[in-house]
This record gives sequence, C-alpha cells and structure tokens, in this order.
Amino acid sequence: MSKVQTGLRYSEEHEWLDTDGGAAAKVGVSQVAADALGDVVYLDLPEAGSEVTAGATCGEIESTKSVSDLYSPVSGTVVEVNQEAIDNPALVNEDPYGAGWLFTVQVSEEGPLMSAEEYAEKNGGEL
Repeated sequence: MSKVQTGLRYSEEHEWLDTDGGAAAKVGVSQVAADALGDVVYLDLPEAGSEVTAGATCGEIESTKSVSDLYSPVSGTVVEVNQEAIDNPALVNEDPYGAGWLFTVQVSEEGPLMSAEEYAEKNGGEL
C-alpha cells in the first residue's frame, strides 16, 4: 500500500501541498500517484516566474506507462522548480515527499484540498 505523508494536504488529482516552513508552498505528487504511474522518465514543469491556477494543468509527468497532466493545487507565482527532479525524474518514485518535490509557489489562493487522512481513505493509501 502506498504511503500518504501526514502534515501535507492533497488535491483530487494527487498533488500534495506543503505550506509549512516558508513563504512559498512546496508542490509534489503523492506516492499513490507515483506508484500508479510506474517509472517516471520525464517532467515538464512550469517555469519560475510563471503563474499557475488552482485546478488547472501546469505541466506533465511522463512514465514508462503513460503521460499524465500535472495540476496545480493552488493559484500563484512559481518561485522555484526542482532542477534535480527534472534531471533525474526517478526521484519522484524514490522519494515523492522529499527530494522528488516538483516546484514551489507564492500562493495567492488555494484550491480544494484534503487532509492526509481524507486522501488516504479516498485513495487507499496508508498513513
């Protein structure tokens, strides 16, 4: 069973949001999504300085199985992208809640988000 990290909030589309410890919120994909995708081989992330909109497509994640859209869990300005994950997309599978984060956003508005407990119950993950 896929791990769901407590202390984060999650979107319906399997992105996580960490607003703790900084001016910008960190965004990534859940282990539930990473496990379902299989081996991630390519990331197309929004550029630093670009605007993202909660619930809207902001990039793509490609695995050996499929290509899936990435959706932003918040609206705001992208502050930083994780170049390490772009260079080594396998980090999304290996450490989705750590080194495999995707980008940070200066948040202007949040979209609908679930607690870790709600997300785990809905998607079959374990806390």
